[in-house]
Amino acid sequence: MRVTCTGIIAGVAGLLLLPALAGAQSDAPRSPWKYYPEEARANEGPGGPAPVRDLTGTWLGESSGGGVPRLVRPESPPPLTPLGQQVFEQRIVEGPGVSVADTNDPHYRYCDPFGFPRNMNDQIRSMTIATIPDRTFVLLKFMNIWREIWTDGRDLPTRFTGRGADVHDPTYNGYSVGYWEDDYTFVVQTTGMAADTTWATEQGYPHSVDAVVTERFHRSSKNDLTVTTTMVDPRLYTRPVQMGEVYFRWSPRQTFFDFSCVPSTVQQYLEEMADPAGTGAAP
Repeated sequence: MRVTCTGIIAGVAGLLLLPALAGAQSDAPRSPWKYYPEEARANEGPGGPAPVRDLTGTWLGESSGGGVPRLVRPESPPPLTPLGQQVFEQRIVEGPGVSVADTNDPHYRYCDPFGFPRNMNDQIRSMTIATIPDRTFVLLKFMNIWREIWTDGRDLPTRFTGRGADVHDPTYNGYSVGYWEDDYTFVVQTTGMAADTTWATEQGYPHSVDAVVTERFHRSSKNDLTVTTTMVDPRLYTRPVQMGEVYFRWSPRQTFFDFSCVPSTVQQYLEEMADPAGTGAAP
């Protein structure tokens, strides 16, 4: 069964539009704005030691409904430079006293993709990791996003303006290279993330296009995977900033649900729920 969901609503006070969920049947009327956890609380996967240099499969995150805990959130307050503080102060974050109609978060306002690294520290639902000889792919359930990580020994790009064969356009997820540090730790470095259209965290932490994010995927057993993330961005931060540590649990069902952000439904949500005065002023 295909399950189509809106991405934006998941981040607003825990509300999600889930019109249909595989295996979750109920005769009670369903609210279009209430979160109904999918049946992610499957039995624990087969235990035992972690396989060598293998992250493949589907993993449940903290927002999967599977009881997976968050380990460490992004550090707060962030160690910002004066320029970083200036950019940060322009961010209007949804929360106490700030409705979704008032925030300038591009995800909440327009259903824009989170971009990286936010898609690895916010709305962590589940992911599937797949590998081919020269690349590893991370498929994120939230908004059906995929990341491409090159493992063929190439260097990270360093130029994102001007012209030339070595110039890369900034993208939502940037450009990633990865390597195995040891048999159970996969290290990924990413740069070239579009700075004008994405936030690094739900709290509005900024990043520049030249930021370099390092992730350490460590599989400690068959069932357990942690991802620890650090960002280096000298223009905006006075030192490396800790972007958090996220825990994933092996999913024995290996089911990767469709979870799309539907702009028309976002518009309906903004009109019916996010506009507190009922004026229809929400974009």
